[in-house]
Amino acid sequence: MARVNFRLPDIGEGIAEAEIVTWHVKVGDMVEEDQPVADMMTDKATVEMAAPVTGRIVELAGAVGDQIPIGSTLVVFETEAEPAAEATASPVGDGPEAIDATPPADAAVAPAQPIATQPSATQPAPAQPTPVRPEPSTSLGTSGEGASSHGSRKVLASPAVRQRAKELHVDLADVHPAAGDRVKHSDLDAFLKYSGGAKPASAPSKPAVSGDDGIEEIKVTGLRRRIAENMAEAKRRIPHFAYVEELDVTAIEALRQAMNAVRGERPKLTMLPFLIRAMAKAAADFPMVNARYDDEANVVSRYGAVHLGMATQTDAGLSVPVIRDAQAHDVWGLAAEIVRLADATRRGKAKREELSGSTITLTSLGALGGIVSTPVINRPEVAIVGVNRMVERPVVIEGRIEVRKMMNLSSSFDHRVVDGMDAAKFIQAIKKLIEVPALLFAD
Repeated sequence: MARVNFRLPDIGEGIAEAEIVTWHVKVGDMVEEDQPVADMMTDKATVEMAAPVTGRIVELAGAVGDQIPIGSTLVVFETEAEPAAEATASPVGDGPEAIDATPPADAAVAPAQPIATQPSATQPAPAQPTPVRPEPSTSLGTSGEGASSHGSRKVLASPAVRQRAKELHVDLADVHPAAGDRVKHSDLDAFLKYSGGAKPASAPSKPAVSGDDGIEEIKVTGLRRRIAENMAEAKRRIPHFAYVEELDVTAIEALRQAMNAVRGERPKLTMLPFLIRAMAKAAADFPMVNARYDDEANVVSRYGAVHLGMATQTDAGLSVPVIRDAQAHDVWGLAAEIVRLADATRRGKAKREELSGSTITLTSLGALGGIVSTPVINRPEVAIVGVNRMVERPVVIEGRIEVRKMMNLSSSFDHRVVDGMDAAKFIQAIKKLIEVPALLFAD
């Protein structure tokens, strides 16, 4: 039998670590080569990791929600292999559980193979704060605690136990396991109890409802954590200002219904393709809103092409797939892209490049859109447009009262880059294109 040390590869440019979103296996499971073992989330996407070999799982690197540094061990397999495979796991100490913390340079470390991607965040990669690489743990079975003060003794413990010991300022070399050679949470608890140390911290557990208060504690992980980080960073760093305008959509609604009546095999038109086309046409005259701001380098990048982010709700949270070169599509092409990207995103099949690089974003809650909203800018973009609910109401037109279909656009802008006058003119340009639909199709 040989051990295969399966390290987390570089699964995204500039990524220092990835979060464990889902384990598809547990210790003791037998797996086949290419069988999914874990879903790992980066700033850009969630990547499914496949087993590089056929074998039994003997170690997993932490619990769901843990951050794993690139290059550190994700899974250790025990496998029937040729002798060359032994180089991946040279033993340390006497027991079969020991894993070499510093494998030889020519060791055949099995690379992780990303085999599928799905959305990870509401922002493209530049929207994320730069990840800070933690001090990597180079193997699963060997803890660094105790090595310097206790000679050459290697302490075996899981990453979760090592992390907990670090937080409690406990040297794992001082903790003696009750059974076997591996320090477990129970051993750490016993050490703390009888040494007068800090109160034992609970091992990671599943969400639970506490007592009579009915309070449910849910660990924030995965996409929901990315959304929280991105939203907080956007609000912290961007001085938002809002601008709301009312649109008369009576004429374009009539046009939409007439076009749908003769659409044939083409996708059904909603209001969104018309709005996207209007945004793309208006952005040509207002390049300051179709831009990205690197506030660390103090550089604003204005784009000739409109790569429109389309805020999309999924079961896991909000994601923003991107319609590339939106200005080059007609309304039918935009409708097809909306359907394709929304479906791929909700099924977790969107490609990484389809989830980043947007230059301006459109968000809509459809019938739930309300009267007014204040959307959060998709950093590092500088503008976002929100669609509110369409309603019928009486409107005075040239002294006459008519029932018209009305809808608000609620937009937010980065005041460091976009002045109020420019923002108002941009939205007014969209308003004119929507209220006089023929202009949408004029060159």
